[in-house]
Amino acid sequence: MAIHPIEYRYGHPEMKNIWNEETRLAKMLSVEAALAKAEVYVGYISQGADEKIAIGAGKVKLDRVKEIEDEIHHDVMAVVLALSEQSEDAGKWVHFGATSNDILDTATALQIKDAILILRKETVNLRSVLLDKTLEHKKTVCAGRTHGQIGVPTTYGLRFGIWASEIDRHIERLDQLMLRATAGKMSGAVGTQAAFGKKGIEIQKKTMEFLGIESVDVSNQIIQRDRHAEFVMWMANTVTTLEKICVEIRSLARSEIAELEESFGERQVGSSTMPHKRNPIKSEQVCGLARIVRAMVEPELLNNTLWDERDLTNSSCERIIFPEACVLTDHVIRLTATIIQNLRFYPENIRKNLDLLKGLNMGEAIMMELSKKGVGRQEAHEIVRQCAMSARESGDHMKDSLIKNKIISKYMTEKELISIMDPDNYIGTAVEQVESLVLKLRKRK
Repeated sequence: MAIHPIEYRYGHPEMKNIWNEETRLAKMLSVEAALAKAEVYVGYISQGADEKIAIGAGKVKLDRVKEIEDEIHHDVMAVVLALSEQSEDAGKWVHFGATSNDILDTATALQIKDAILILRKETVNLRSVLLDKTLEHKKTVCAGRTHGQIGVPTTYGLRFGIWASEIDRHIERLDQLMLRATAGKMSGAVGTQAAFGKKGIEIQKKTMEFLGIESVDVSNQIIQRDRHAEFVMWMANTVTTLEKICVEIRSLARSEIAELEESFGERQVGSSTMPHKRNPIKSEQVCGLARIVRAMVEPELLNNTLWDERDLTNSSCERIIFPEACVLTDHVIRLTATIIQNLRFYPENIRKNLDLLKGLNMGEAIMMELSKKGVGRQEAHEIVRQCAMSARESGDHMKDSLIKNKIISKYMTEKELISIMDPDNYIGTAVEQVESLVLKLRKRK
């Protein structure tokens, strides 16, 4: 019976498969095989032993490993014994000189590498979706808002472009941490490589070379968890960006704003009691799951504060942190891409909200134009402010309040005011900015 929602509700099979029991065992066996190959390479164990161990690794079954573990209560030793059973006379060389975490941490590095490759692929796709929307809406003028209040105009293209740029930085960060988060080790019980003798450094290097990952420079019994913490913090940082995007989508979908909304299926139900509802449930799911991923940061940071050469407090929580954080982060990246790709826009409401304040939000444009015509900037600000307060109190259109002002009427005609106060004429370089951004980011892989 399924208990955790990841089992039946959240997550993509591609990412889940990286963290299932079968894959975990396969990674551990591949590390054991690579170790044997390295030890044969440097002449530390008998020739041909690595080949028998590699063949044996392909025969080990998860059920047999579990059977042994139930008896001896040690997960790594259960793998060692199961592999030894399948390796003929080379069984005596299995795990030779290694400690449990040589295998566990290196296997984790392999899993994290696979997870990063998936996360990168999906994040690149999200960036592409955002860039498509950036271009599509580069001239869609809308009300900008600060402090939750309508300000001067902006464009939806600029909004999407800002998000695309942020996602691009996350991709850059992921590329930078890849090598740090995916290093393996063969350092023995406390990091001295004593069990490997003078060939320890070479054995470690060759093992990682055979596995296709980096080798640590130094370690104690475990790989230091600052590496893993950086990866978990990357996931927390990334899902926070996704939450920011989805909070904005939820806000703009509010009934009284209604500029856009998530796609809504023909037979989709919004509420069990209110038939009219079209709730932003996908965006809300992103926001909710982002909280879970962020909650993983502190325990992973604490996993770096172990006693002496190590204790076991990191082990139990990492069995939860790595799979959950990766599965949920991958899930919300994919979900956010789907949400954005299928957004529905309401141009009539976008324009209605632009005009909602009857021109009050165009005060800056008037102030700047007055300044250009010779009125001091501070004086122009005060003139426009007084007109805005008067219009707000009277309910008049800002244009009517402005045209009554003797100083403004001296410098501007009513026709000029109408043109200056047109939101479409006050978006600065928004179009040029996003066109340049798209051109730049489209070149990235």
